[in-house]
Amino acid sequence: MNPLSVLRDSLYFFRRHLLSIAQLCLPLVVLEALCTQLLYQQLGKDASQAYGMLASLLFYPLYSAALILYLDTRSNGYTPLKRNLLAMALRLWPSFALMVMLSSLLIMAGAALFILPGIWVMINLVFAEYLLVLRGLPPLAAMRESFQMTTGNFWRILTCILGVMAPLWLIDGLSQMLIPEPSPLAQLALDSANGFLQLFSTVVMFRLYMLVSEAVVEPPAP
Repeated sequence: MNPLSVLRDSLYFFRRHLLSIAQLCLPLVVLEALCTQLLYQQLGKDASQAYGMLASLLFYPLYSAALILYLDTRSNGYTPLKRNLLAMALRLWPSFALMVMLSSLLIMAGAALFILPGIWVMINLVFAEYLLVLRGLPPLAAMRESFQMTTGNFWRILTCILGVMAPLWLIDGLSQMLIPEPSPLAQLALDSANGFLQLFSTVVMFRLYMLVSEAVVEPPAP
């Protein structure tokens, strides 16, 4: 389970299915960015980031669950209808949103102590979304199972996350340098593009999840 191989395979899949992923997720990503922008326009730029998290809580479970279901069906050789994926994601929204809220609280609690505990919690919860969507586990059970699955894989997961996020942080930093005071429309475009590109991390973590799951069920050699 080489992190570079995981990133390479995930990038190949993401590029090959870019149009389908965009059709499935991009409208919701844009709506999320628009709602967040309108919210902060009403509350002011100094408003708490918690309001932005509330906007994300409305949309993130929908497009993330839909993308996970898409990844699973395509990996099994099927071509799913997008409306069916969104309908299934909508049914999963209550439990998914609850798990996202609980995970965020745990990560923030860890980060409030020191940065490293927050990172440790985040890494150990990385498979919870897939366990909830694909295995139908309730939120707490999915979080607990994720902790068990990540045992022994911390550094591989961290390397993959950094391999995904470092370029995105660089792009975000460059965009802020090139456009220090964007118009509302430009800001919406930048936020939407950044949110869509972050979906690549879902593809990478799905690939890792499948590899770890296969390693768990694979019988020991005689």
